[in-house]
Amino acid sequence: MKTKYTYGPVPSRRLGRSLGVDLIPFKICSYDCIYCQLGRTTNKTIKLKEYFPIDEILRDVKQRLTEISRPDYITLAGSGEPTLHSGIDEIIRGIKKITDIPVAVLTNGSLFWMDKVRESVLGADLIIPSLDAGDEKTFRHVNRPHRDISFEKMVDGLCSLRKSYSGQIWLEVFLVDGVTAIEGEVLKIKTHVDRILPDHVQLNTAVRTPVESFVDRVTEEKMEEIAGIFGSSCEIIADYSGVHNLDEFTASREDVLELLKRRPCSIEDISAGLNIHRNETIKYVEELLDKNLIGMERRDDRLLYFTR
Repeated sequence: MKTKYTYGPVPSRRLGRSLGVDLIPFKICSYDCIYCQLGRTTNKTIKLKEYFPIDEILRDVKQRLTEISRPDYITLAGSGEPTLHSGIDEIIRGIKKITDIPVAVLTNGSLFWMDKVRESVLGADLIIPSLDAGDEKTFRHVNRPHRDISFEKMVDGLCSLRKSYSGQIWLEVFLVDGVTAIEGEVLKIKTHVDRILPDHVQLNTAVRTPVESFVDRVTEEKMEEIAGIFGSSCEIIADYSGVHNLDEFTASREDVLELLKRRPCSIEDISAGLNIHRNETIKYVEELLDKNLIGMERRDDRLLYFTR
């Protein structure tokens, strides 16, 4: 059965089998990152509110858990910035009443300078925020944040989170070739990583189709060099080889492929046609692209996918 707010489980290099929970309507975010695979932000905001009803989200999670084998994590993430949901603390508590599966929060990390936001995630088992720049100028270029978020405010928020949160923090650093994957920029980022003191640093790059065509992925060899700068607590999570090779996920890829054999489709077309979540669709489409089984092209401002 399709549920409205959950998707997956989807395979994740860092979280294993992850059941995603979507707390925010599509592309409501505090950033408009140049590398986002979901497209441009349609509502850039820092306004906290109950974007989706808490009781419906929890009911969705409970239902989905009866239909699937046990996932490794329940991940609050999805189509927008999850910490914008004013009831994320209630959602975390509610999930923990339903199950003992650990709860992860996948966030851009932009709002932890707000006391309410910082306090609302303290019940999570794992927090994965992002840091993609080392100074204000690069921050504005890469993340294109809401006008009320400065670089220092964002970093100070991450430092405050570290002081108040006793769980694991895995800090994701997204690198863009020719922009932040440069030694000088990497050293700037490391300066702030040393202030934040995460448990792990995870390097990522554009292995999926980014919103801006000028965003280039960093080669695996260069990523290895950069990982050495961050030290032993750093790992590369960019999915160069693909994690969708389990039998559990093959059937869904085949469904996408069969649909595209009939006609070219957008991500929205595929999601609607197969009754699966947009985020799940993107993962399957990107794997098919990597295997060169499908192609893509823009037609009248729509990105369509087709079989080769």
